[in-house]
Amino acid sequence: MKSMTPPRFAHWLLTQLHPDETLEEVEGDLGELYTYWYERSGKIQATLWYLLNVVSVLPPFVRRRKPKQSPYRQDVSSLQPTMIRNYLKIAWRNLTKNKVYSVINIGGLAVGMAVAMLIGLWIYDELTFNQYHQNYSRIAQVMRHEWFDGKKETGGQSSPMPLGTELRAAFGDEFDYVVLSTKPVNYIIASGDAKFNQSGRFMQADAPELLTLRMVQGSRAGLHDLNTILLAETLAKKLFGDGNPINRIVTIDTQVNVKVIGVYEDLPISSDFRETAYIAPFRLYGSLNSWVKDARDNWGDNSFPIYVQIAPNKTFEQVSARIKGAMLPHLKAEKAASKPEVFLHPMPNWHLFSTFENGLSITSEPMKYVLFYGVIGLFVLLLACINFTNLSTARSEKRAKEVGIRKAVGSVRAQLTSQFLSESVLVSMVAFGICLGLVQLALPWFNRVADKQIVILWANPIFWLVCIAFALFTALLSGSYPAFYLSSLQPVQTLKGLYSSGSLSGWHSAVASRKVLVVFQFTISTALIIGTASVYQQIQLAKNRPVGYDRSGLLSFPENGFLGKEDVIRNELLRTGVVAEVAESAYPLTNEGSNNTGFDWRGKTPSMNDDFGTIRISGEYGKAVGWQFVAGRDFSRKLRSDSSGLIINESAMKAMGLQQPIGEQVRSEHWQKGTYTILGVVKDMVMASPFERVRPTIFSIRGGKRWMLVKIDAHVSLHAALPKLEAAFKTIVPDVPFDYKFADEEYALKFAVEERIGKLASFFTILAIFISCLGLFGLASFMAERRTKEIGIRKVLGASALTIWRLLSEEFVLLVLTAFAIATPTAYYFLSNWLQKYEYHTHISWWVFAGSGIGTLTITLLTVSYQSIKAALVNPVKSLRSE
Repeated sequence: MKSMTPPRFAHWLLTQLHPDETLEEVEGDLGELYTYWYERSGKIQATLWYLLNVVSVLPPFVRRRKPKQSPYRQDVSSLQPTMIRNYLKIAWRNLTKNKVYSVINIGGLAVGMAVAMLIGLWIYDELTFNQYHQNYSRIAQVMRHEWFDGKKETGGQSSPMPLGTELRAAFGDEFDYVVLSTKPVNYIIASGDAKFNQSGRFMQADAPELLTLRMVQGSRAGLHDLNTILLAETLAKKLFGDGNPINRIVTIDTQVNVKVIGVYEDLPISSDFRETAYIAPFRLYGSLNSWVKDARDNWGDNSFPIYVQIAPNKTFEQVSARIKGAMLPHLKAEKAASKPEVFLHPMPNWHLFSTFENGLSITSEPMKYVLFYGVIGLFVLLLACINFTNLSTARSEKRAKEVGIRKAVGSVRAQLTSQFLSESVLVSMVAFGICLGLVQLALPWFNRVADKQIVILWANPIFWLVCIAFALFTALLSGSYPAFYLSSLQPVQTLKGLYSSGSLSGWHSAVASRKVLVVFQFTISTALIIGTASVYQQIQLAKNRPVGYDRSGLLSFPENGFLGKEDVIRNELLRTGVVAEVAESAYPLTNEGSNNTGFDWRGKTPSMNDDFGTIRISGEYGKAVGWQFVAGRDFSRKLRSDSSGLIINESAMKAMGLQQPIGEQVRSEHWQKGTYTILGVVKDMVMASPFERVRPTIFSIRGGKRWMLVKIDAHVSLHAALPKLEAAFKTIVPDVPFDYKFADEEYALKFAVEERIGKLASFFTILAIFISCLGLFGLASFMAERRTKEIGIRKVLGASALTIWRLLSEEFVLLVLTAFAIATPTAYYFLSNWLQKYEYHTHISWWVFAGSGIGTLTITLLTVSYQSIKAALVNPVKSLRSE
């Protein structure tokens, strides 16, 4: 089409329009002509003439047409394929024509959708925890409720060994399987020169069927034989390479030879049994640990998890009601006073509902994190949708004339709404494609931080249905307001050029809506910044908490393979000259280990909870860890009577109600039966969670130990000490791997969950701020463009660049300050509730709020200033030349 004046265009249009031409075709022709003239008209007058001629041409054409010839007159709601293609074509042209806005819209939506998808995949993984096990809906762990001081408390993830026998004998018709197990235990698994310290379990013979292990080689059956073992696939490859492991011999703890009767697929991270590298017969554990024999008839030794699979026609509630009193007949009167109630805790609830209050299951921390991250994902997606909405309504002045022409041609509001929604769908689909790429790139990092094995479910049709619905939902969420708003504009006012910032009430409504949405964006961003800073503050408080011992230079070694040689190794290590002390313990320093009941002392209240942490140690333990005495003395090797002595912590002294505990007698009915004398009281040692209260704990030098603690001399570096330690070990136990752990590193792992929350929250906060700033950049760009002539006039009249910058920035600063005023009390309320779950928690500092507000304001000014300064530096001659 060659250039022509407005009158010639009007004449040409009359000759081109044909009565038989469909309304869709006319609409397409006019759309193309409008785009052609709008791009090539350098003067406002030419554009106005063009619009007026269109208005003058269309009425005669419309009058010549019969109503029945218009498909829209027949069925307004039907959308023909040609019309949809036309909508998409126009939408694509708008995207390519306005590249900056398109990049901001598509980029912001893609990032928001990527965050939502990552969180969605994470939530899916959390909700499907343990579903790897085929019968997981019928598997449960045996636990119990007990009454202490008028309160119903729940615990007992470990149970007494005879309870398993009782359930099998008295209630066998309720279960398919009853399996007694150990907690995860570390042993050296060796074959020839291949030796590895591995975590596994000793379980009764039905365990492989209960867990529905997926066998790679061999059979699930076979654990009925004493000297057998099942290996995880990874461990089997480490021991035997690509060779066949079936019927091969491996050694456990350099003591017992067992035959490999099966290899099972590694259990996934999303299973509570994920660290089980081997499964051996439960009876074999008794031959490796003499104390197990004493536990066979001991109803007070809660050392063994019990797992069951209920019969197909039973429910957990029915079975729990039947086995409720299984323990009572076997307990002495003083222990029966706690009224233990046995119940089943279903496997579907293990991960997300393992917290109990007054005997009822409540939302646990993992479930709170699911809700927390779900809300964050929704908010981040909303921020991206707000950008689309804001920029679309901001650009409505430019598209108002297009709406006017289409309405003058005969388009109804439903058509215009469909057109603008089709643009939103196109943007959403393009953003979704980019989102998939972003998620695939981010997953390796995300899995490392979240400790997951999440993958995109490419082959899952349900995943794709959800994704398509998700993309369409995003399109509707982001495009509905602009679509309904733009389609409501009146053609008379728009075509007369009366659509401006001061003339239409609808425009005022759009401006107000944009301000509200910007405030909402920065309220969320500011709240996330405050929340992230508070999580960091809580972690730092716990890290700086006094722990009651010295972790520096302290190493722990599992005593796998050198039981009975402890004194020889101790002497050899001390001779190296780099070791200050060597001690033993039943558990690592950063693990409470076991807990027991059945203690009695002078003045004890019968209904009191006498559940104490119980740790067996050697006499040098205190010197190795550097514990601090409040009263009394340490154990002594020179005094044989100390074998009947106890050292307790401050929490135990308070729980017992003893003012002068030294010399008091404590009787134990279950744990290492006998009467003990309290020798000393030490400060509480933080061995479990650093965010919780220290458990009342007692220490005894009687009984077996499983770990060796080595304290490096403070004047010797670890780099110099480790080779000498390894040489000393190899001298005594050459076949045992030199496998050690640093106490400070093990303690640092206790912050893993909170640090994971902080890292992920920081990541999502940065993306939320990025998305908000994208929208802010687009709005600032639009405002600078819209006020170009105003800025030019102000500069001609003498306004400085600083004045122009302030003029364009002050509105955004006010919006951000409003957002800060809303975010502060909101964040404070939710953070206060979150911190209350920690018994040892920080207080929210004022500087967290002040820093967040200053940070948000700084980011806003940096984002807006680019466009403001750019507009302020434009030569007014260029901006006013058309005037």
